[in-house]
Amino acid sequence: MVLKNYGTVFATIADKDKEEALPLIRRFYDLGFNIEATRGTARYLKEHGIRTRILQKVSVNDDILESIRQGHIAYIINTREIADVDELSDGVKIRLCATENNTNIFTSLDTVSALLNVLEEITLRISTIDA
Repeated sequence: MVLKNYGTVFATIADKDKEEALPLIRRFYDLGFNIEATRGTARYLKEHGIRTRILQKVSVNDDILESIRQGHIAYIINTREIADVDELSDGVKIRLCATENNTNIFTSLDTVSALLNVLEEITLRISTIDA
């Protein structure tokens, strides 16, 4: 895995995971990452103060897959509903494209949290000294 402490995070989060994912995505945002998401996820993030660019689902157009192929996305967070077993779902296409293009993809929020702990540790932060 190649760690990147800048760039774009693309999120497509199952409804059941949105509340848990919010503070994690906020941490990426606070580190200076751009956030992109599918419509439902973007709406949720915007409602909670995170500037988010909306990308259409893969079933609508290829923008997400093209962004992955061109290397514009540093990390993908993709969780799904347990009942979603469709072989041709958007999530399957995103995960396959990410794997084919060596893009970091996370399907577990626990792993995202661990990654953020490392990124926050290695990212240079500027602090002021109060006299």
